[in-house]
Amino acid sequence: MDILYPMFGMIGLSAVMIVVLNASRIPGIVRGWGNLQMAKHSDELWPRLSQGKRYITDNHNHLFEQPTLFYALVVYLYLAQHVDSTHVILAWLYVILRSLHSLIQTTTNNVSIRAVVFILSGFCMVLMIAREALLLFILICNFVTR
Repeated sequence: MDILYPMFGMIGLSAVMIVVLNASRIPGIVRGWGNLQMAKHSDELWPRLSQGKRYITDNHNHLFEQPTLFYALVVYLYLAQHVDSTHVILAWLYVILRSLHSLIQTTTNNVSIRAVVFILSGFCMVLMIAREALLLFILICNFVTR
């Protein structure tokens, strides 16, 4: 069950970013109430957003891209009962790095640093997948040789 805690950490990060996104947008919604049709398509809204609000929006969107694979992986590992301490450590590292990625993207948005953090977080997840693929390969080989 330990593997589910990092998953909840990612869910918590997403919740925080939803609050930050809403907090950044509500003042504009209140000011423009009754005249918000210019925001019906996100591409029409982009030129109207400040750089900081665009960073928040980008990060919010990013949290619903690669992390969805992380959620599926964690559920798979849990259901297959293939969780070990290495998976848990890698999952927590993924969450920590994605949190750092969010912090960087929504503040300075230093892409050079953000890219390194993104690559490292992806490496954690790919390592988890590779470990499971190796285990499945071994299980299949053992099954075939019986």
